Amino acid sequence: MTTATAKLSVLAVEDEPDVADLVRYHLEKAGYEVRLASNGAEALRLAREARPGLILLDLMVPEVNGWEVCRRLKGAPETRSIPVIMLTSRAEEGDKILGFELGAEDYVTKPFSPLELLARIRAVSRRSAGTGSGSEAPRMQVGSLEIDCERFEVTMQSRRVVLTPKEFGLLTALARHPGRVFPRDALLDLVWGQDGFVEPRTVDVHVARLRAKFFSAGLPDPGIETVRGVGYRLGEPA
Repeated sequence: MTTATAKLSVLAVEDEPDVADLVRYHLEKAGYEVRLASNGAEALRLAREARPGLILLDLMVPEVNGWEVCRRLKGAPETRSIPVIMLTSRAEEGDKILGFELGAEDYVTKPFSPLELLARIRAVSRRSAGTGSGSEAPRMQVGSLEIDCERFEVTMQSRRVVLTPKEFGLLTALARHPGRVFPRDALLDLVWGQDGFVEPRTVDVHVARLRAKFFSAGLPDPGIETVRGVGYRLGEPA
């Protein structure tokens, strides 16, 4: 196995023993280090203590359900950067959209192909490893909007706006090039990665949530403009 794969630890949150054993078998065979959690409370504890490289999260787990586990993980500074792949039998479009809104990096439905699951783990791991690296500016300002990539903070008019990782990534991608129009597919590649297995509509959902976050904070729209039939851009300050 490659060194990079062997070093990655995965926390699998699954209350069905047969499924948990199947996941463990295929991941360990591929060279991953695997820990198991059978309920949401145990998952949160292990995530804080072990800091896994990635979390596979079933939604219908006891004590604390997967939705709430994801919300808490992405809301805590010490765990928000851990990639989460939801692995669940809930296949409705609304469930998938909610998963991405809560900050999950990917969504896999049961029954699943072990080869596909491994491919998605590798894709999410590659994207997460590349986030924030390279020569990208750690701080940006567009008008009164300020983004600190190192501290994962967004402020406007000196007031902080709390965003999920995907919302933050989307706003950052637009803010790096004010005035430039990004097609939905381009934003999917930049924020979710080319192997993200998500639909273009996901971008629309996240843009709507971004605007709502600023509105709820009593702030003006950050300046995200819809270019009908094309995509989105962050307007240049006057």
